[in-house]
Amino acid sequence: MPIFLTDRRAFLAGMAGLGCAAALPTASVAMTQAQARSLIDRVMADVHSIINSGVSEARMFDRFETLFSQYGDVPIIARSALGPPARAASASQMSAFTDAFGGYLARKYGRQFRRFIGATAQVNDAHPLQSFWEVETTMTLRGEAPFEVRWHVSDRSGANRFFNIIIEGVNVLAAERQEIGTMLERRGGNLDRMIQDLRSAG
Repeated sequence: MPIFLTDRRAFLAGMAGLGCAAALPTASVAMTQAQARSLIDRVMADVHSIINSGVSEARMFDRFETLFSQYGDVPIIARSALGPPARAASASQMSAFTDAFGGYLARKYGRQFRRFIGATAQVNDAHPLQSFWEVETTMTLRGEAPFEVRWHVSDRSGANRFFNIIIEGVNVLAAERQEIGTMLERRGGNLDRMIQDLRSAG
């Protein structure tokens, strides 16, 4: 895989937490095009602010995790990342996994974000797709050609949230979902053990 694509995934995955087709919202009746665009405008602005804030690494991780919780449909994202094992998990296990997964993403990808100081983003359009909105954006990293990022957003949770991104046709969480599956397999399917390890991983 080209390094530049890996970098782009690293840059955006921590912002989105992301989602897979299995977790698509079932309805999005109240959200408007303007609200969908506004949501991603705010996400991009807040990410830019964090990257360029000059705060310590630990503080930056905390702020990314807060951003994830504020703008992402975290329960949907976490369930999608865990995949089929989520169906057998108890409510307490899913709650613990969701919390651990958010921190894991913030640490894992936050360490790479300082490399992208000065990156810019532009919201271009938003259109309905199935039962949700797809927001088209253009990202530009310093010294690279612009590239397309599509955000999937919905109000299924009762508030406007994103649940997936597509970077140049690539669903980033597919890779995260595979990695989580591998981590769980290496622990003999023991979800509690993986949750504990996630708390310090990344």
